[in-house]
Amino acid sequence: MATIQIKNVPEEAHAILRQRAADAHQSLQEYLLSKLIADAQRPSFDQWVSRVDQMHADVSMEGFAIDSLVEVLHDERPRR
Repeated sequence: MATIQIKNVPEEAHAILRQRAADAHQSLQEYLLSKLIADAQRPSFDQWVSRVDQMHADVSMEGFAIDSLVEVLHDERPRR
């Protein structure tokens, strides 16, 4: 596994992160590793925008009027 070292962490940030790790019953290393993994699993904003653009391109709204779409959504809401 790779190693990451972070230097020059402000004391206040370090204290807050230590406390959050303690609150989660984790070491600081465990806490930060879980945060890094979670962040790496989420798409970046640019990736997300690209996915939305692709989904939009894949869905043709031609022939649909906004009023018709709103009406369909309104009619479907009570069924859920």
